Amino acid sequence: MTFEELGVSAPICRAVAELGYQQPMPVQEAVIPYLLGEPIDLIALAQTGTGKTAAFGLPLLQNVERSLSSSGGATGVPRALVLCPTRELCLQIADDLTAYSKYQPTVRILPVYGGSSIEAQIRTLRRGVEVIVATPGRLIDLMERGAASLDAIETVVLDEADEMLTMGFSESLQTILSQVPRERHLLLFSATMPREISSIAASYMHEPKEIIVGTKNEGNKNIRHYYYVVSARHKYLALKRIADYYPDIYGIIFCRTRKETQEIADQLIRDGYNADALHGELSQAQRDYVMQKFRIRNLQLLVATDVAARGLDVNDLTHVIHYGLPDDIESYTHRSGRTARAGKLGISIAICHSRERGRLRDIERISHATIERKQLPSGSEICQKQLFHLADRIERVELTDDTTLDTVLPDLVRKLDWIDREELVRRLMLLEHRRLLDYYESEEVIEEADDKGRLPSEPKEGKKRDKRNAVAEEGMKRLFINFGKLDRMFPNKLIELINKCVPGRVKIGKIDLLPRFSFFEVEEADAQEVIRSMSSYEVDGRRIAVDYADALGSEGSGRKERRPKRSAGGFDSERKPHRKGGARSGEGAFDKYKDKDRTKRSRSRR
Repeated sequence: MTFEELGVSAPICRAVAELGYQQPMPVQEAVIPYLLGEPIDLIALAQTGTGKTAAFGLPLLQNVERSLSSSGGATGVPRALVLCPTRELCLQIADDLTAYSKYQPTVRILPVYGGSSIEAQIRTLRRGVEVIVATPGRLIDLMERGAASLDAIETVVLDEADEMLTMGFSESLQTILSQVPRERHLLLFSATMPREISSIAASYMHEPKEIIVGTKNEGNKNIRHYYYVVSARHKYLALKRIADYYPDIYGIIFCRTRKETQEIADQLIRDGYNADALHGELSQAQRDYVMQKFRIRNLQLLVATDVAARGLDVNDLTHVIHYGLPDDIESYTHRSGRTARAGKLGISIAICHSRERGRLRDIERISHATIERKQLPSGSEICQKQLFHLADRIERVELTDDTTLDTVLPDLVRKLDWIDREELVRRLMLLEHRRLLDYYESEEVIEEADDKGRLPSEPKEGKKRDKRNAVAEEGMKRLFINFGKLDRMFPNKLIELINKCVPGRVKIGKIDLLPRFSFFEVEEADAQEVIRSMSSYEVDGRRIAVDYADALGSEGSGRKERRPKRSAGGFDSERKPHRKGGARSGEGAFDKYKDKDRTKRSRSRR
């Protein structure tokens, strides 16, 4: 299907082709034929970023030109009115319509909005325009001054109608709609269908045609929805981990209040992130400056309130982050819909606390979105992601002729010739990411457990036993250590600890981290030496306990425990019996390794 096949006129098709649009999007295929036929009232439900502006804009421009021809060429009288919630969206729609009408010299478009000179807008209206794109408040000001006449309006478009109602424009819309001719037709475009929209349809529309792209109140299928549960004091730390895990992130962080928005933006800037704030306390000049920086990607992260971000039309956003859930489900849908535009993929992430889980379920139920709980990336995962991102950047560097560099390059090569290749890469990575590596070296667990006390990274009970009883790979031995995630033990820290405690090189295999203890694999020949060496060390005043994993018996099953096998470097003290009812989550089996130091016993080294 092409725009020509939909019935769009040649001048408009030419302009659209020059903009790079080849085929209409689903909402355009569904809407345009109706709007180019007999005048009708229409309700179109589609997500933000799906091509709604062209869906109503192309037929609107074609119908205006047709109206001008049928009236004998009388120009300068507004024939079409587009209402939208914010200044930014008003400008965006006007720019798009101007681009589409490039080869329609008789069609003139004027955006009218608050925050700019009303006198200049009045002068332009007096010179004559055919299409007005307006925010409700400024249009009413112009109507009251007698500068904007709606007597000849044939088409009224309410774009992002649900947003206008959310922002309190219901009375303004009623005032405007009462001043346009009864013969006009009304087009209502919205991402969701709240009750207020149905009320407008009942009052001002005549047998409207309803077109739904997707399902009512349904989110974009190209958006992946995730959430993380943390305590309130850890929300910012969670945000930092997310930002660090996605080096190429280009997204909006939504906050609930102006104060929180500014505080989070300031904190991100202090921590070295490319971020800024957008909220209602900024002047119009400041808002324009911030949004322009974000549009041209001089900013990676925009921290914004819902109201300030309405109408901000930016393509290619990779992420939307909810720094706390909004009060209403429509706001969640609108926020998330700012990513995954034009068929691209996007990610919506909610950082919330345990009391918000009920609201998450409501959002899932009404929006038909699947919101998956995820484990926050570990420090090790973040560092790996950042290091490989740096390697990718190095690979993509364009090697161009540079006189200065070419002159000194031989001397630089000689200066660094003593460093072997592997060490040179290591130094380069540390030079760029030393701060990040140091920061995540001592990371803490910041996620909240679920109702059963599990972290999202932990499997359910049956799977947990399988993990503890897993069999080591061939040639490897599986060992137990009495430190886990809650002790801030992570793969990089465990590897560092082994290297510190054990002389010589030790090959380390699979590592399984649990909240209060962990398992790791080493080569069978090194196992006893690792047990002996590590068990003589302490961490923060607490003795390290290491043993063979298969010496621990049927942990966590509720059955009577077996004493571990005696081995060089092993532990021969008796275990305390389980408390009545068996060990909770299998932890009782490891009680002797937790917090009490044992009396150091002499061991013979084999």
